Amino acid sequence: MANAPVQRMSQLMAKTLRDDPADAEVLSHKLLVRAGYVRRTAAGIWSWLPLGKRVLANVERIVREEMDAIGAQEVLLPALLPREPYDATGRWDEYGGELFRVKDRKGGDYLLGPTHEEIFTLLVKDQASSYKDLPVILYQIQTKFRDEARPRAGILRGREFLMKDSYSFDLSDEGLAESYALHRQAYQRIFERLGLDYRICAATAGAMGGSKSEEFLAPAEAGEDVFADCPQCDFAANTEAITYEVKPADAAGAPALEEIPTPDTPTIETLAASLGVPASATLKNLLVKVDGEIVAVGVPGDREVDMDKVEAHFAPAVVEMVTEEDFAARPDLVRGYVGPQGLDKVTYIADPRVAPGTAWITGANKEHTHARNVVAGRDFEVDAYVDVVVIQDGDPCPKCGAGLKLERAIEIGHIFQLGRKYTDALKLDVLGQNGKPVRVTMGSYGIGVSRAVAALAEQHADEHGLVWPREVAPADVHVVAAGKAPQTELALDVSGKLAAAGVRVLVDDRAGVSPGVKFTDAELIGVPTILVAGRRAAEGVVELKDRRTGEREEVTVEEALARLTA
Repeated sequence: MANAPVQRMSQLMAKTLRDDPADAEVLSHKLLVRAGYVRRTAAGIWSWLPLGKRVLANVERIVREEMDAIGAQEVLLPALLPREPYDATGRWDEYGGELFRVKDRKGGDYLLGPTHEEIFTLLVKDQASSYKDLPVILYQIQTKFRDEARPRAGILRGREFLMKDSYSFDLSDEGLAESYALHRQAYQRIFERLGLDYRICAATAGAMGGSKSEEFLAPAEAGEDVFADCPQCDFAANTEAITYEVKPADAAGAPALEEIPTPDTPTIETLAASLGVPASATLKNLLVKVDGEIVAVGVPGDREVDMDKVEAHFAPAVVEMVTEEDFAARPDLVRGYVGPQGLDKVTYIADPRVAPGTAWITGANKEHTHARNVVAGRDFEVDAYVDVVVIQDGDPCPKCGAGLKLERAIEIGHIFQLGRKYTDALKLDVLGQNGKPVRVTMGSYGIGVSRAVAALAEQHADEHGLVWPREVAPADVHVVAAGKAPQTELALDVSGKLAAAGVRVLVDDRAGVSPGVKFTDAELIGVPTILVAGRRAAEGVVELKDRRTGEREEVTVEEALARLTA
């Protein structure tokens, strides 16, 4: 093994903190700051201190090794990018406020790269001219920029972050499927080596475009994603990607529509209470504006509308809530009493639960009046069925019907079969075997490298601090000199011998720091093995502690060295 340098805490540029940062909301934010891994530079912008940089580098190393193993080639593209390619694909506008847009001194438009599909496409267009040049997988590990409206949770959601993005270029859809499968398998190996608990979930493509898309989610309370897991089958999906079939009901014999006076019932709750019916028997109609045009969204009254799903359906159009001015301009739309029957010049989309043949109690488009026996397909038509409700715990699994279980999670990876969205926009063709042009097809694959560090901190911690998996930890062994000179001498001697054997060592040799503080810091920092040169140091006996299990054992120095260098 190569000789590894010993990192002495007396020289380490890092200060541990006893108290949580005032702005910290989640566990990883608290612990990474307190343990001296990161420091906040500005909102959503973080500096990595030496210990943090080591963990980050270990994550990068694992990612590189597994990407190289599938034949991917590493490149490094610029972070400052020209506007024109993003205009060609429409994403200069689609990204909206999340895009950092800048001008150079000549007034030219540039952006700080949020992701690099366009630039990789142009790179391959420049380098590949024949079918003989493909397939190819290219990747980079590089800083990305997104102007988050509310950067939060430390490095989990920043405005600047480190990401591995890779791109496959194939001649056929079958080739794309193979490249996608290679990435999927590589991601499984990466996250298993990192020590992350994860789920592979069906996902939506969003602004990326393309067809098949899957997310790798790490279950954690701090996660902003919610996924549904079926306890009876292998179904798992981000709740944004769950879809249900429209199952028509038999409306034969349904009573005629009847308007009923319902004074002072402008909400679903007041209506259900007044009529003595469950909220699920009512039809809620939410009005929004899509690029200025009013659209009604119909869902059962006991469900909430998922605005992210609505926005995704209409993307890249801008979706806004209607205002008092909008109601004033449309007296036919009566606030609190809107029903789908008889709506004029309003597009109506509905959740699949509002299927043809289902009957509802809903607004009658008159003040203080509702209508019952309002049947979909008979009394009103649905322009488009879209899964727009917030998924709830216990909703039926779309695959087997069992009740779904919801969990919060952190998105750590995302893979897309993009197809030809970008190669069409940027006209990437190569000459095929028959001498005719072939339009190339693409895949896009991302891993949040810096976010993976936060996910690890969320999943691998206890009441004392961080507990890193060995392969990503900043050191293999944390040697603690309890305080007296002979203990420090032994600690440094053991550290040197371990390092000579290739073991990565962090040694706490700080003078004037109490043993209690050193022990607390060792647990906070979270190196997998702690070796203490303490009260029996003069006898050549040290204590070994497993940070994960808490097990302690006194052994001789020789035995400790033998175990830790085996």
